[in-house]
Parts: sequence; structure tokens; C-alpha cells
Amino acid sequence: MTATCDAAAERITASLGFSCHDVNPVLTVRNPADLANWTMPVLEVLIIGGAIFALVHALRRLRRDGDPTNLALWFASLVYLFVVEPPLYFPEWFGLEDQFGFIFAHNVFTVQFMYDRLPLYIVAIYPVLSQLAYELVRVLGVFARRGAFVGAVCVALVCQVFYEVFDQLGPQLKWWAWNLDNKVNHPLMAAVPMNSVVLFASVSFGAITFLVVKLVGQPVWRGRRLPAWSLVLRIVIAGALAPLAMPIAGLPTAPFGGDDPNTTGQAIVLAIELALLWVVGGTILVRQWLDQPVPTESEPVDAFVRIYPAVYLVVLGILWVSALPAFIGARDGITLDGTPIGNGPYTLLCFVASVACVAVALFPRRRAMIPA
Repeated sequence: MTATCDAAAERITASLGFSCHDVNPVLTVRNPADLANWTMPVLEVLIIGGAIFALVHALRRLRRDGDPTNLALWFASLVYLFVVEPPLYFPEWFGLEDQFGFIFAHNVFTVQFMYDRLPLYIVAIYPVLSQLAYELVRVLGVFARRGAFVGAVCVALVCQVFYEVFDQLGPQLKWWAWNLDNKVNHPLMAAVPMNSVVLFASVSFGAITFLVVKLVGQPVWRGRRLPAWSLVLRIVIAGALAPLAMPIAGLPTAPFGGDDPNTTGQAIVLAIELALLWVVGGTILVRQWLDQPVPTESEPVDAFVRIYPAVYLVVLGILWVSALPAFIGARDGITLDGTPIGNGPYTLLCFVASVACVAVALFPRRRAMIPA
């Protein structure tokens, strides 16, 4: 065994069709036609293209409106990525092997970093999802009318519904594989650990957004413009502090943890937290939509909001349709190809909620549109 490929990593990567031995520690580039299946390059184009689109949008917001929030959120998401992901891939490097162990492995995509553990599209998905959720909430006027915390709660819900459309599909199509022998990955929602569903897909993105809005906020912060060095420092602080929100939000499950965890108790607590997010965040978003201000006071709806969320859902909808025959034919949650399937009803609920978010942005009740 090598230092970056223990027995668990070797087993999980082998199930995905590659070996974690003798890999490049920095960068590997592959022919997209040689990937495990056709869905993988499609996913890469969708997410990496979206991240570029989000960056262009953020720069435009800064140039046109003088608001650095979008740009700060884009880069803070990358800071968060580089704080969170390496310990998950290599817990032994950080003295966390006993606490975490080997959690999961990504499959190999066209561009891969860090001993083939980190695909480029995963780097891109952090800024694209944070930007997507923030913008859908911002254009409703939630941040302007209800403040950073309430806005961040809504962002957490929007991230949840968009991310789970993707997250519940990944294991079936071998985009990644979870180490189900690791107790950290239990309890499960079908093929996906509930800790990931609740704490990562919602809490983390809400925390990043809250910190960025509070630390960077509007173009003028306490009566003065932020100098470049201060903006960079605030971005780093926001991205570095955001991971703390996950263990804090996970504290209610602590009484059910330990060496012999009560996964049923943990599942109940996490399900309650998730339900509260849906009820609270959904109520706020619906009320905000019903109480939208007159057009002259509303938030601008840019091209990124009008185009990318809909494209994201259309592409993932096509990928889901392609996976449906194997999904329907699965037995005991496993397809004939031996891959685990996601939770169909919850994915459908998230898809419907995501479409509703897009519809609000594309067909506002009284909001004036601006040119792209």
C-alpha cells in the first residue's frame, strides 16, 4: 500500500474502475472520450462552464454595480473547498484517520488533481452552486429586505434542492463512490450519507453566504469602500470559517454518536433539521415572492440567473432520464451494474422545488427585467 492508497481507498477506487496506485500527485489530464461513461464529460462541461459564467457575472456585478459580494462569494467558495476537501481525501495527513477514515473517492475525469482525488469539475461546483443559490435568493430581494441571516437560510435551502438533484444521481453513474464500511457515512438516504445531504449540501453553503454578506456586504462597508487587501482578507476569513458551521449544526446528533452510534437516532435528528430547513426557508421564499416590491425597487435579474439555473436542471434532467431504466430495474437499491441508486421521491421533490425557484426568477410577479 502507498501513503495515499490504503486498503479502503484501493477497494473503492477499484469499484470505480481505476487504481489509486502510481498516480500523479499534482495533475492528470485524460481524453474525455476515454472516461467511464458518456455522462461524465457532459457533467464537466455543465459545471465548469457554469463556474466560468458565474465568474463573468460576478465581475460584471462589481463593474456595473460596484458590489463585490458575488466575486467574494465565488472565491470564498474556493477557499472553503481547499480547507475541507484535502482532509476528506487524506485524513492521515491531518491526524484525522481515527475520526474520519477513508470516506469516499471521486472517479477519474478529464482533469484531475491531488493524486487523482480531486476532479476539476468538483473545484468548479463550489463557486457555481454558491453563486446560483445566492443569485436566486438575491433577486427576490430577501437579503435587501430581511438581512444576511434570513437570506443565508434561504440560500441553504436553494443549494439543497439544486445539489441533491445532482448528488442523488452521482453514485449510480459512478461519478464517485462512498465507503459504506465507514460509520461516518451512516445513516444513509438511499445511496447518500445524510450528513452530506444536510450538513454539506445546505449548512455549509448557507454559512459561506452569511459570512461573505456580513464581511463584504454592499459596495460601501460602514461608510467606506473596501480596499483590495481588506477584501481579500475577508474572503479568506469567510471561506476558512464556514466549515465550522457543519460540526455546530451536527451537535444535535452527538448524543447518538460514539463508538457504537445509534444511526436511527441520528437519522431522525438530521431529518428534523432538514424538514425545518424546508419549512422555514420555503415559507420565507414564498412570502418574499408574494410581497415582491414594485419594479423600481426590485433587484436586477441578469443573464446568469435567467440562463444557467434552467440549463443546469435541463442537463441533469436528461442525465436522470438516461439513468432511469437502470434505476427502475434496481433490486434492493443496487442496479444490475452493481451501483447504488439515490432516493427517487426526494430527488423529484428537489427537482420540483428547483424548477419553482427558476420560475420565480424567469417569471417574476412585478419585477422589471434588464438587458443581458
